[in-house]
Amino acid sequence: LQVSASGGTPQPLTALDSANGEVAHVSPEILPDGKAFVFTAWRGNGDQIVVQHFETGERRVLVQDGSSAHYVATGHLVYVREGTLLAVPFDLASLEVTGAPVPFIEGVMQGSSSRHAAFSISRSGSLVYVSGDSQAERTLVWVDRQGAVEPLPAPLHGYDDPRLSPDGQRLAVQIQGGDNDVWIYDIPRNTLTRLTFEGLNGYPLWTPDGERVTFSSIRGGTQDLFWIPADGSGTAERLTTSEYGQYPLSWSPDGHTLVYYELHPTSGGDLWLLPFEGEHKPQPFLQTPFHERSAVFSPDGKWLAYSSDESGRYEIYVRPFAGGGGKWQISTESGTEPVWARNGRELFYRNGDQLMAVDITTKLSFSAGTPRLLFEGQYYTNRGTIRSRADYDITSDGQRFLMIQEGGTDSEATQINVVLNWFEELKQRVPTN
Repeated sequence: LQVSASGGTPQPLTALDSANGEVAHVSPEILPDGKAFVFTAWRGNGDQIVVQHFETGERRVLVQDGSSAHYVATGHLVYVREGTLLAVPFDLASLEVTGAPVPFIEGVMQGSSSRHAAFSISRSGSLVYVSGDSQAERTLVWVDRQGAVEPLPAPLHGYDDPRLSPDGQRLAVQIQGGDNDVWIYDIPRNTLTRLTFEGLNGYPLWTPDGERVTFSSIRGGTQDLFWIPADGSGTAERLTTSEYGQYPLSWSPDGHTLVYYELHPTSGGDLWLLPFEGEHKPQPFLQTPFHERSAVFSPDGKWLAYSSDESGRYEIYVRPFAGGGGKWQISTESGTEPVWARNGRELFYRNGDQLMAVDITTKLSFSAGTPRLLFEGQYYTNRGTIRSRADYDITSDGQRFLMIQEGGTDSEATQINVVLNWFEELKQRVPTN
């Protein structure tokens, strides 16, 4: 989007090309003449660096399989591909790449989900970057109610969005990397099996009977909802088709309704319902000017807990699923990522690094107790993402939490590297006409 420097209403500047597999436009940079800008088109089958004119909206691809482009005064585009810093000659007048890319530095840290690369270049020619593996390494851990940690024997991976199966014996989890996919971890047998293979896949969610895993997938267009047999015996079946990104959040206990998150360009993040009885027609549950997300059904199916920024910061709220009856604010000092206890008598959420618990009563009417701290720790959470589902789960007895702990090279990046007078090397190795 673009907005006047003096303020005003933001206006759309680019539009996703779903036919080209585009998911998001990120890392924009205005070129020196102010007439055009470059950005990264985040795609399910390889990112692209694109240039677009401000006035005409005309755009074209400059670089295949690249992201985080910066123009420098030497007449080059500098960008990253799979953790390698490259430079290519670039004609500012014609807005065209005029030569072949040349690699300079390997091992530049790059976000597996954001595509943003950790480097910058000053006008005087200094290069600064952070070294690190672009593939996140994280550990699955059990954490009890007192905060004691017990690692699972699963190997290090870029784990995200863990979900325990209804019987507690398996874990559906997204693994981030070059190919984002859903995997099944068999806890007693300590085996990790890949479940999805086509497109970019994530946000797994078990059906109440444990027979299927619902997930979100990019397959040549926007992020839609699918499901697949959990034992890998069948192929994925599409549940929705939309021009906006969708993410599964929670199943009603009877399996009749799926609540999901949809990102809309005007109303922001909304909560929708997909019924599995009757016409199977999606319908909005909460569609406001605010961002509602992270919705989860209560174990009896009568309530929905969710987070919203309607107060100016994210707090946890509960509403009746059937509608009417108002709403209750659960958190008091900010809250995200709600998860119900399986007995319905507690609601958990996060406030920064704190895991909070609230006693819930629903027998005669709904009431919530005062939030209390269970434990505090730096466990992984994908706070930067738009949907912010809970990055943890709880066992059926409510005594242990399945959480993700950062590990490996991502958490050990403590050094910033500076290369002075880098332009001299750049001009020597990548001459321009």
